[in-house]
Amino acid sequence: MLRSAIARSRPLMAPRYDVAPFMVKWWKARVPNDGQITRTLSPYEQQAIMPWLRSFPKRFYDKFTGSFLYWGGAGAVVIGTAVASDAADAAEDFSHRF
Repeated sequence: MLRSAIARSRPLMAPRYDVAPFMVKWWKARVPNDGQITRTLSPYEQQAIMPWLRSFPKRFYDKFTGSFLYWGGAGAVVIGTAVASDAADAAEDFSHRF
């Protein structure tokens, strides 16, 4: 009788594998949280994107007008260089034609 009780409890005493055996070393340092929820979205943050969407047009306009001289000037220099180099190339081709 004692032998049958021990035989039935042997699987219960065996080590449990909550993860695959090859991942035991990886997961052995994990601290169980006992049901504690660690990642939630607060009820006060349910519309976390809406304030940004509402203020986006004004922020875009402010940033656009504030930095237009820098990127607009750089664009003008690039386009001017391309136009001047095309004109110089065309003039060189015209002067070396047969």
